[in-house]
Amino acid sequence: MKRPFHLAWFLSQGYGPKSWRTDWPGSDIRRWMMPDLFVELARAMERACFDYLIIEDSSNVPYTYQGAHDTYLKYAASTPKLDPAVLVPYLAQATEHLGIVPTLSVSEYPPYLLARLVNSLDHVTEGRIGWNCVTGSNDGAAQNYGRDKHYPHDERYDIADEFADVVTRLWEAWEPDAVVLDRDAPMFADGTKVHPIHHEGKYFRCRGPINAPRSPQGRVPICQAGGSPRGQLFASRWADTIITEGGGSVEKMKEYRDNVRRQAAEFGRNPDDIKVLFLAQPIIDVSMEAARERVRMKEVESEQHIDLQLSGMSRLTGIDFSKFDLDAPLPELTTNGHQSSLAKWIGKTPRSIVKTYGRKAGIDFTGTADHVAGMMQEVMEEVGGDGFLLFNSYFDRRYVIEVCDGLVPELQRRGLTRKAYAHRHLRDNLLEF
Repeated sequence: MKRPFHLAWFLSQGYGPKSWRTDWPGSDIRRWMMPDLFVELARAMERACFDYLIIEDSSNVPYTYQGAHDTYLKYAASTPKLDPAVLVPYLAQATEHLGIVPTLSVSEYPPYLLARLVNSLDHVTEGRIGWNCVTGSNDGAAQNYGRDKHYPHDERYDIADEFADVVTRLWEAWEPDAVVLDRDAPMFADGTKVHPIHHEGKYFRCRGPINAPRSPQGRVPICQAGGSPRGQLFASRWADTIITEGGGSVEKMKEYRDNVRRQAAEFGRNPDDIKVLFLAQPIIDVSMEAARERVRMKEVESEQHIDLQLSGMSRLTGIDFSKFDLDAPLPELTTNGHQSSLAKWIGKTPRSIVKTYGRKAGIDFTGTADHVAGMMQEVMEEVGGDGFLLFNSYFDRRYVIEVCDGLVPELQRRGLTRKAYAHRHLRDNLLEF
């Protein structure tokens, strides 16, 4: 019997403008900040029985490319963005089972505030919230929060280790049966079962307890995108689901997953409890030729708007890629930003990177629904699990339908993805298989 795999969606570029430059822009692009498109996405994902939707986020107007914010604003690239926590209740009201995972940075929240927010969201969604834990990498965001620049890369993960420890202890500060609700006694909660944490660490101090009962999931599932060696170590310790490019080949995907599972076991965790999802941007059409033509048109557009792609690379790494010759291989470079992204680009020309940058240069899932479903099946069988994280930075309604009502039914027909939710809570759906 085939082992099923998980599906999730990465809302790349966050809660911001999506389809305003596509062929299917919608009837009123001035209303991009309203939740309509995202609600439609969530409903389609639930129809297709996805595990969760991650809402990416960053909280600055980038200025790395050419030392100015003009290019980012010109394309609505990485800005503007609204706060993802605001979108969560709208998506939750429109769905019953879909997990919703906002991005909340340890560089921008105090642990108590984040723990309280996530606890509250888990209560009002009845146990469908996750936390996409990120450390922050762009110095522009650090400057918005009172710092000149971010801490060094590896130290950011040291901070995140302590942060995650404080947050999870706050989530568990109320014992599961602390709420009594005895009207006659009276006793709302038993004070002997609610505990301060009295944390005194290197980076944080927190008395606790959190001022709300344990939420439905208690320890809310943590999502993390550990790419660098230090990031992988953090993810192996804390993450319940890991999102990754995986290196762009089956061999590297398998190597990444095996490494994470080995490290998780060294932390005393059950590796099977961690679901590693690999980025994929399937391009689906009614024929192979039509799908390939859409890919060709995307590549043409990328070359027509090279500044858009280079600005994104600059934002991720903190390196201004406008300074490099488009047709000369990139020299050895270092970054305090996304190290795993930069490592893939060294030795390649910026022009060649731009052609595939928008699709993250992963495995090319292009073709009919049947063809792509077969490719995904083969990849998962070779890698060993655990599923795919679908994304499209500037998706539109057409793309949502092609994936959720075209590709996924074919995956379901093959017995590769679930046809119905077995559980109420996000954590339990992740652990189903």
